[in-house]
Amino acid sequence: MTLLERLVVGAGQEKVAIDTPQAVTVVGQQDIDREQATLIGDVLKRIPGVNTSGSDRAFGQTFNIRGIGAPENAGEEGRIIVNVDGVNKFYEQYRMGGFFSDPELYKKVEVLRGPASSTLYGSGALGGVINFTTKDASDFIDPGKNGALRLKGSYSSNEQGWLSSFVLAQRLSSDAEVLLTGNYRTADNYTAGDGTEIRSTFFDTWSGLAKVTANVGDEGRARLSYQRWDSDADGQDYAQSGSDAVVMGTPTFGYVDRHVVDDTIVASYENPFSGNDWLDLKLSASYSNTTTEQRNATGNPMFGLTCASSALFCDTDYGYLTAQFNIENTSEFHGDNWDSYLTYGWQFAHQERSADVLTESASSIEFHPGGSDLRNGLFVQNEFLLGESFTLVTGVRFDTRRLSPDASTGVSGEFTDTAVSPKVAAHYRFNDTVAVFGSFAHTERFPTIDEVFSTTSSRSAFLPSFGLEKEKSDNWEGGIALSGYDVFRPGDSVQMKATYFNNTIQDLIALNPALVPGFNNTQGYVNIDRARIHGVEIELAYDSEYVFGSVGYSHVIGRNTTNDQYLTTIAPDELSFTIGGRLPDRGIEFGLKSRLVADPQDSCRQSTVSVTCPGASASRFSQSFNVHDVYLTWAPKDGQFAGWETQFGIDNIFDRNHKEFLNNDYAKGRTFKISLAKKFGW
Repeated sequence: MTLLERLVVGAGQEKVAIDTPQAVTVVGQQDIDREQATLIGDVLKRIPGVNTSGSDRAFGQTFNIRGIGAPENAGEEGRIIVNVDGVNKFYEQYRMGGFFSDPELYKKVEVLRGPASSTLYGSGALGGVINFTTKDASDFIDPGKNGALRLKGSYSSNEQGWLSSFVLAQRLSSDAEVLLTGNYRTADNYTAGDGTEIRSTFFDTWSGLAKVTANVGDEGRARLSYQRWDSDADGQDYAQSGSDAVVMGTPTFGYVDRHVVDDTIVASYENPFSGNDWLDLKLSASYSNTTTEQRNATGNPMFGLTCASSALFCDTDYGYLTAQFNIENTSEFHGDNWDSYLTYGWQFAHQERSADVLTESASSIEFHPGGSDLRNGLFVQNEFLLGESFTLVTGVRFDTRRLSPDASTGVSGEFTDTAVSPKVAAHYRFNDTVAVFGSFAHTERFPTIDEVFSTTSSRSAFLPSFGLEKEKSDNWEGGIALSGYDVFRPGDSVQMKATYFNNTIQDLIALNPALVPGFNNTQGYVNIDRARIHGVEIELAYDSEYVFGSVGYSHVIGRNTTNDQYLTTIAPDELSFTIGGRLPDRGIEFGLKSRLVADPQDSCRQSTVSVTCPGASASRFSQSFNVHDVYLTWAPKDGQFAGWETQFGIDNIFDRNHKEFLNNDYAKGRTFKISLAKKFGW
């Protein structure tokens, strides 16, 4: 099965990625295992139009889709919706990443590119949606068995990294099963291709998942899960989104001790009511809590960066706590040659953002204000199928938002607004080989708590930003999909999907460019820009019994149409491909994975003098690079070694010194990886 043949989770009739009128990529368990991923970003790096930004630190990664998303900008995390088992995850903190988790917890990652996903997942998905799906007990219990234990160990040479992992799956009865997993991952600082050690990339993390799944009634399915990620790191760089300059032996922002914990609890119920076309019900309630305990920040007295001068360097507890409730139903209607699936629902979320300064002499952090975010969303989407050739998807979403500041901020007043996100998409299949698709989607992103209530009374002083308009996105896209079977040999398949998109965004929210040192008495954030981001994404996949391969290509151009400047968040052109082979009788698979990345479209970003370019940062210069990895997997199905699985790989086999465009540090040099796993069943 190729990437484009994988099932996409959504509403209406089940479909595979190549048959959707949207650019969708599904990364499965085999891909995650093959990558031997250390960080979440490792799982996503081969998807066209998708990049990580910030750094390759456990506390430093954020996401970028189609040029939207970057570190150190309060609103960027809100422009891409990230879900874990349907639970929205959001975190924003100065010089920190936005998502904290471990790849071992997941069996599937689904990336939906573009704003069309806003209808079902929430307004403001200007870049798209990333859905993470955790493992289930049934993924490990073999037919005829009632339980399984899987033990796994991994080693990575570059950073002397180790992973110890277990999975315990047990079928309690014919109607209930339970899953317990635990992972411990540790690593030292890694080295770049030129041998340079990258500071503060060491980490120790614990993670685990407990999940109970039970049948309720004839067709009902209930789940209760608890997921936790915990990392305690002392003496790391304050700036986790990238290394800052070292002055007199100390980084500009100094060092700090941080303890980051992410908890997710989900209770859900699903029932398709097979005998009733009006009901296909999905309910879920969830709790998400991400906290950071920050202690012993050294700051840098040379620049006046101390707790006495800024609460940023005082002992502080940061947090995002969110309670959510979702209800969704699909009603079916059928005719002689047509089918219609009407999906509608309600989503509610209440989020509390906190920053509790523990030092008595310090005040609240004005530019990291606490507050609450109350969201309600109503949506309806209809998927109309005419025969087996034509699909028309129409939908609209209506959202309300109310932001309220904490009393400690000293800010009074609330921010309220509404947003409407309509879309229409069509897919037409001429025959089993050729199909075309197209769509239009509009979405609107509300400002965040940080953007509305941030203030400061020193240097570039500014006031709250109650006058902000929503960001508005209009996205057109279209493309062609080709499929072929028994092309080169019996049983093989080849698919190709090419997508062109044009996304116009207006009223972009950014820090007020008029702010200068002194007391401006003006709002800190304003709507300033109108941007156009357009480009092409191509995915090609081939699969057969002995040979397989895939190709991904992205070409994205982004400009601020107000001043005709390049946007600084647009990744360069990239071509990635995988070529592999299998010996199915021996359980062996091997392959080459390559990424060919061009120079940035803005030529001034290609050297360390890029600080002279508008909107650029000296630490984010980038140049073209080619990186090649190889891997070998052995997982025999029969014989005395049945149940064992070995993964071996070499990343960056030519030890290329390179830096991802949106990262502030150089990437890892040559790295040898090996994993050994054994499953026991009973």
